[in-house]
Amino acid sequence: MRVAFVGKGGSGKTTMSALFARHVASQGAPVVAIDADINQHLALVLGLDRQPEPLGAHLTEIKDRLRGTNPCIPSAEAMVKTTPPGRGSTLLSFDDLAADPLGMSTPDGLRLLATGPFSDDDLGVACYHSKVGAVELLLNHLIDGPDEYVVVDMTAGADSFASGLFTRFDMTFLVAEPTRQGLSVYRQYRDYAAQYDVALAVVGNKVHGPSDVDFLREHAGDDLLTWMEHSAAVRALEQGRPFALDDLEPANADALTMLRKALDEQEKDWARFGRQTVEFHLRNARAWGNAKTGRDLTEQVDPEFVYGP
Repeated sequence: MRVAFVGKGGSGKTTMSALFARHVASQGAPVVAIDADINQHLALVLGLDRQPEPLGAHLTEIKDRLRGTNPCIPSAEAMVKTTPPGRGSTLLSFDDLAADPLGMSTPDGLRLLATGPFSDDDLGVACYHSKVGAVELLLNHLIDGPDEYVVVDMTAGADSFASGLFTRFDMTFLVAEPTRQGLSVYRQYRDYAAQYDVALAVVGNKVHGPSDVDFLREHAGDDLLTWMEHSAAVRALEQGRPFALDDLEPANADALTMLRKALDEQEKDWARFGRQTVEFHLRNARAWGNAKTGRDLTEQVDPEFVYGP
């Protein structure tokens, strides 16, 4: 199952991503976490003292691997971030993703991949979506199964909508503080995602009491799944002091359990996944991809290819 954590900058989505990934891994399930945020903090919160090798710096290698012997894709240069798989493409199992040499293992036994930050050569000239494109390509070619978890810490706000990446997930958790700013991002995300059947749930964060819960319910309604209370244990984690999941307050531990339950109850919809992969590729091809590559990228769509196991 694939899950994205989104929300306003500063809402705590990176911390929530890390806590959820650690929670699931602690129960014996295999987890790959991916830092797709321009602010690369997930490694730090997961207990690592350095970043993984950036996916964005190895984009050509990733493309070459994924295109395989697909006759619709003659070279890595002909691939863009939305290029769909077809017959002959290299499809990835969860184990393939977990074994990616660009990843790192964390103290909790999960694997971490990261898009990487801007390099000096990128400053002033590059768009961050060129780096996040590596994540979209990997998810486009991933055949994940039951009880396998890919947890992605996304870019802040509604920036995810700059590509089709927001449709690559079985569930999206929007982390929202009980503030007008936090809930405005929720409404924007909800309205953008509504026409694409994106499964969206709100996770309240930094909740101080019943009035905060009432505020979240008033503005998020039935989309409010659960909430995390203001936590001394989480603050210790964010400050780099010793932290273990057992340090979490019971209500916050229960909230993580509820997140996993909601994700596990989602049905994998391979038909929707395939349909939207093609839809966004055709959009991007016509909007900019054809002009950039000098090719008709709509011809990369293989109508005989079937998504899923």
